[in-house]
Amino acid sequence: MPTTPIISLERAIALLSNIKDFKDLSLADLEVVAKVCHWHRYKAREEIVRYHNDSNSVFMITQGEVRVNYYSMSGKEVILCDLSSGEIFGELTAIDGESRSASVAARTSALLASISSSDFQELIFTNRKIAMAILLRLTGHIRRLTQRVFELSTLDVRDRIHAELLRLAKKQAIVSNTTIISPSPARVDLANLVGTVRETVSKELTKLENEKVILRKNDHGELHILDVARLTEMVKSAYGSLY
Repeated sequence: MPTTPIISLERAIALLSNIKDFKDLSLADLEVVAKVCHWHRYKAREEIVRYHNDSNSVFMITQGEVRVNYYSMSGKEVILCDLSSGEIFGELTAIDGESRSASVAARTSALLASISSSDFQELIFTNRKIAMAILLRLTGHIRRLTQRVFELSTLDVRDRIHAELLRLAKKQAIVSNTTIISPSPARVDLANLVGTVRETVSKELTKLENEKVILRKNDHGELHILDVARLTEMVKSAYGSLY
């Protein structure tokens, strides 16, 4: 069970100021948000939200990482995304009143703030900056989901692996055509993200390593992308004119 830490108003404002959707808010606006927040600390792998549950709070990740997923009837995990500090989740249910569309669990120890559906809607209705930030993030989700549907429908598994690696690479600082993904994604996680099995991912990573596109440093838990431009061209070639 999550614990409920006591967070002072000043500390709450400082933590909430790092939430991406709140970056343009004044201290007065952040104080309004902080006053309606409830705080929760979760251990790694602890469930936060369950698929089809009727809870309706919105969560803000102030520390740690979470995973958004669901399971098929056969028990196969489908990973939708991983979210880190500064992100928000749970707003769909808070807006439309439907049950949860996915499950969420802590990947690491995590400190979350939650806001009830009614308080969240009040913030949207009364603060244009928050409303616009939420709209922009939701449209971003739609674009990413559209891209994933396209990839699952039209690209072969090798190209889907390349596309996922490129997405992960672009989240990091790229210097001199190289970057480091740390921690390195687990092969089973990559497989669940692109709709294949671990063995297929292992074979493709070995091939990319032989081609000097990537380098796995398992002792450091890192995946080095040695040639971001080459990986980009591979994905562009798979997409064709649609890239």
